Amino acid sequence: MAPIQSNMRNGRLSANRKIFAVTMLAGVAVGAAAGRLRKPLAVDGAAQPPQPMIDWKRVRSIAISMNRGLALTAAERTRATDGYRQLVEQCLPIVTEYTGIELPDAPERTFAVDRVDWIEANIDGFKRMFEPFEGLNPASDGTPSAAGVVLSTANRAVLSTEVGVLLGYMARKVLGQYDLALLGREPVDSGKLYYVEPNIRAVEQAMQLPKADFRMWLALHEVTHAFEFEGVPWLKPYFNGLIESYFAYLRQDAEQLRQGFSAMRTMVNRAREQRSAELSWIEAVMTPEQRAIFNQMQAAMCMVEGYSNHVMNAVGKDLLPKFDRISKTFERRQQERSPIDKLFVRLTGLDLKYEQYRLGEQFINKIADERGHDVAKRIWDNAASLPTMEEIRNPQLWLDRVVDASAPNGRIVGAI
Repeated sequence: MAPIQSNMRNGRLSANRKIFAVTMLAGVAVGAAAGRLRKPLAVDGAAQPPQPMIDWKRVRSIAISMNRGLALTAAERTRATDGYRQLVEQCLPIVTEYTGIELPDAPERTFAVDRVDWIEANIDGFKRMFEPFEGLNPASDGTPSAAGVVLSTANRAVLSTEVGVLLGYMARKVLGQYDLALLGREPVDSGKLYYVEPNIRAVEQAMQLPKADFRMWLALHEVTHAFEFEGVPWLKPYFNGLIESYFAYLRQDAEQLRQGFSAMRTMVNRAREQRSAELSWIEAVMTPEQRAIFNQMQAAMCMVEGYSNHVMNAVGKDLLPKFDRISKTFERRQQERSPIDKLFVRLTGLDLKYEQYRLGEQFINKIADERGHDVAKRIWDNAASLPTMEEIRNPQLWLDRVVDASAPNGRIVGAI
């Protein structure tokens, strides 16, 4: 996954795996607390081994059952892959010239996939994401109770269904994805570019978009993500560190919730006390420490997504005759989601991603318009040069801190 991975405005999935994990925490907590009921359950005198928190066979089955149609033949997959690799080759020198970042081998890591292919490519990433929580299985301490096991089994079925439905839903929406493995392992050197061909065809037809321009439009955005994560040396380890720290806090919460339902009330009260129009429901259940890391992750993703959109707009208008038409069409698509889609994105936290696009792009555009692109690129100098969420909403604060304020030795104040 790209640190996290992209979104449905242009078809990416990105940090949504991590955001979705936060929404799963309440379900984990129910099962964990239930597991404290202490009447041991044994069969034939022997304690039964705990089941994994999520049934990944069930997840795969549900997701695939939602997307069995529109499979690509081998010939279609090869032909489409060749087409996207040619587009990526065209994008590389254009994006390199504008960003000043080199990325030599992206075409070889570009693939056309169908919906089931996309599910198979992402399910391992989701499984890795939930590995840190497997130790919180209510039966994992060797003393499961009858009631605890029943609730754990029900909780497992609910969680498995939720993850399966999420994967199945996203498989229908994602158009392109830059996938970079993070979390729980050393970041790989390079990611893969996926293009979900059946979804791209469906959007082309439904919106009557010009095929060549639309696919180049997609390729520009995905290639820019590859430039960011592979051309900015500190970005992958920085993001990986944030994710690991954040999940450590989530594990602490879940461990506390194993003490019983009274601990669950603590989280509910936390959300009630911190309720604010400025906070999403996900942020409301966080501790101040969790929210600080979450805000750092959000700020970084704002820049990743916003800078990609800025680059795409900067070079796309000269490259694609119908660039404005495509962009405006997708803006309408964003605004005209069905009520079910709107409910889904709010419940899963995906609406946070849409805000990332808007805020991040506004920040980059304002800096580039006022000071030029070279100043806007300063966000990639080092981790300290990334703006905070407060600075993203007020770019002058970032200019004051990073660009206009230098230490006597010439180093940027706050740089690491």
